[in-house]
Amino acid sequence: QVQLVESGGGLVQAGGSLRVSCVASGRTASIYIMGWFRQAPGKEREFVASIRWSGRSTYYTDSLKGRFTISKDNANNTVYLQMNSLKPEDTAVYSCACTVQSGGGWTSWGQGTQVTVSS
Repeated sequence: QVQLVESGGGLVQAGGSLRVSCVASGRTASIYIMGWFRQAPGKEREFVASIRWSGRSTYYTDSLKGRFTISKDNANNTVYLQMNSLKPEDTAVYSCACTVQSGGGWTSWGQGTQVTVSS
């Protein structure tokens, strides 16, 4: 079992930047992919970005490419999401998740961290 804890959310003005973090613990050696998702009020959860835990491959939802960057620090079992040029519509709860095998589902989730972008 992998446990995930996010941090770094907060209130930021439109056009600003914010970096959220997710620390993994437990069976971290079993992680295959780490990902970020977000859920805005009244909307479904949507995929943001993912990164291979043992490599460098990244994947982004098209609408966020160029503004959001996912990165990782394997030594500290941490994945980051750098968010730039933030817009009010980026306001959401940002959660990290992981898979433990190729083609597997997202098996562990963090509790989420609130990001609010003011206009």
